[in-house]
Amino acid sequence: MTEPKSPGAKEVWITGIGIVSSLGEGLDAHWDALNGKKINIDDKRFAPYIVHPLAPVTFDAQIPKKGDQRQMEAWQRIGTYAAGLALDSAGVKGDKEILGRMDMIVAAGGGERDLAVDVAIMTADAKGNSSPAFLNERLMNDLRPTLFLAQLSNLLAGNIAIVHGVCGTSRTFMGEEAASIDAARIALARIESGQSEIALVGAAHNGERSDLLVLYEFGDYNLKEKFAPVWQREDQSGFALGSAGCFLVLESREHAEARGAKPYAKLTKVVADLAQRKQPGAVTKSLEALWPKLGIAGDSGNLITGATGAEPVTSEEKAFLRQHPGFAVRATGTMFGHTLETQFPLGLALAALSLSRGALFPPNDPTGFEVEKTDSPDQIVVLGAGHWQGEGMALVEAIK
Repeated sequence: MTEPKSPGAKEVWITGIGIVSSLGEGLDAHWDALNGKKINIDDKRFAPYIVHPLAPVTFDAQIPKKGDQRQMEAWQRIGTYAAGLALDSAGVKGDKEILGRMDMIVAAGGGERDLAVDVAIMTADAKGNSSPAFLNERLMNDLRPTLFLAQLSNLLAGNIAIVHGVCGTSRTFMGEEAASIDAARIALARIESGQSEIALVGAAHNGERSDLLVLYEFGDYNLKEKFAPVWQREDQSGFALGSAGCFLVLESREHAEARGAKPYAKLTKVVADLAQRKQPGAVTKSLEALWPKLGIAGDSGNLITGATGAEPVTSEEKAFLRQHPGFAVRATGTMFGHTLETQFPLGLALAALSLSRGALFPPNDPTGFEVEKTDSPDQIVVLGAGHWQGEGMALVEAIK
């Protein structure tokens, strides 16, 4: 059972899934990688920091025009590619009538830096040569106009519209992990209420960025020196950034049935919170308050979490999970790295994929916190707790 919905609330199906990550691209590749317990890390390129690099991708397959690719930064290419995979998966790629009214909600971070220009300016400043005239010259000569476009967070949605023709309403949320939780929550609410019939929802993240590693190192968030699974980082806390894009096509059951679409699963509930985290245990209490809002029946089940490996949030999340020992847990951060805005949509996608395949993928955790689960799931909880703010949960269910 779930929380009572408003009268006339529409059932929302997940009919399309697009994933590209360090494990590959597409649903079959990811399912095989998860069942093979594959992990792809790079501990040398950004040493001492560890990243999960994007698997080789031929962007031409979803972004055929080289000119479009050139004006995008990596994170936008990743997202536009994943969006194309989702549209293909849903069977709406190239359908101008549906795409013309398909809504879009994207979670995105800030754009990428031109490191060569940054280094030149900082080097000049260190030598006392950064006069206003010098800075103006660098701005005029070194920063091409397309770079500014690539740095706008809402240009991911813009590029998806240009490349794939998704031309309904468009919203872009910023705010790291919390942004994608809200993107899913609002998309669900709009379709349930009849304000939207079909929507493309997701995010993209490029974890192979020196500037991001520097920023997160200021907060002591990076995993360094040696890789360890998420639940094995208590004495070596931190996240390993991962590159990934994940988009979902959500639509009302009536709309999907009318066009003969086959669903992967249904999205039943998304709830969110923003704990202040001023006192120890705040995340645990936040998750405890969110749990009953899902309306889960029984004290056993399956749960996919985007646990980061950063502290203290991971320990506080683990304290909550220990209160539900009947739930088999899977942490995506071990296999995919931490993909910030993409982490929650990725959890939704893997839940829907697992339900459609009739099995939860195996644990990839030497500590024993994650346990085997052999029975076919009918519900999977998706949990997200941001590395410094934002908590959320979703309930994804099999369609019977």
